[in-house]
Amino acid sequence: MFDYFRLFNEIGIIEQLSRTLLEARLPPGFVLAQFSVLNHLVRVGDGRTPVAMAQAFQVPKTSMTHSLAVLERGGLIEIRKNPKDGRSKLVYITDAGQKFRQDAINSLAPDLARIASAFPPEHVARILPDLEALRKFLDTDRDASI
Repeated sequence: MFDYFRLFNEIGIIEQLSRTLLEARLPPGFVLAQFSVLNHLVRVGDGRTPVAMAQAFQVPKTSMTHSLAVLERGGLIEIRKNPKDGRSKLVYITDAGQKFRQDAINSLAPDLARIASAFPPEHVARILPDLEALRKFLDTDRDASI
């Protein structure tokens, strides 16, 4: 079991370091939580409810509501009424949100080039499938245990 703890410990440290790196490249007033919402909408698709997004991020609905309000004020997302359920809303990324996300990714280019020079792309290609498989397992396991 010790190796599993070491695995999650390394992932946690990498998360902290990468969070700091990305947040340093975001415009003032934006944090990783807001970037992550945009990234989530691009990765899994538009039209998610705030409640479903809070569950996916494992944060309280109030935290997600705050992030969504910041993004909506910035014109990076739109929150629309759910046509299937008038009591709920759906979140959509705007063109400005797509551009914001891509600009943030592009701003990392010098950092990623530095990382690539020390950590060869073929090594990333070798470990990425295992990390994706672990993430998928944890997603499924989380949903099954709720």
